[in-house]
This record gives sequence, C-alpha cells and structure tokens, in this order.
Amino acid sequence: MTTEEVRTNVEKALAEIRPFLQSDGGDISLISIDNDTSVKVKLEGACVGCSVNQMTLKSGVEMTIKKYVPQIEEVINVG
Repeated sequence: MTTEEVRTNVEKALAEIRPFLQSDGGDISLISIDNDTSVKVKLEGACVGCSVNQMTLKSGVEMTIKKYVPQIEEVINVG
C-alpha cells in the first residue's frame, strides 16, 4: 500500500467514525501519518474533556483505522 493509499484509507476510516463523535459534540482531525504505521489524530470538541476518550481512541478509532489499513500499529491523540 502506498503512502497515498494509506492516507486515503485512514481518511475513510475517520469519515466512518466521525458521525459518532459528532453526535456527542466532538470531532477528530488527522494530524499526520508517520512511516505508514503510526497515525496522529486530534480529538476535538466534547472529546477533549471526555473521560472515556482513551477508550474511544483505542476501541473505536484505532480499530476502525486498522480495519482499513491493517499495517497501522498505533493511533496517538496529540490533542
């Protein structure tokens, strides 16, 4: 998978999960993809102070991104 394909597929994954975050008053932005294995995102809005945002990041965001791009090893919130 090329770097461009990785980015496209990560964006698709974020588009899939974004409506769930927005329904709770939050959002997510892609900051960067490093070495095609590490994704940096920024949780926004209500997600910033949410007590379960780490769970959302791991079980929701990371799982969805890995479904689209299996080579991704980690998803980091830089918020």
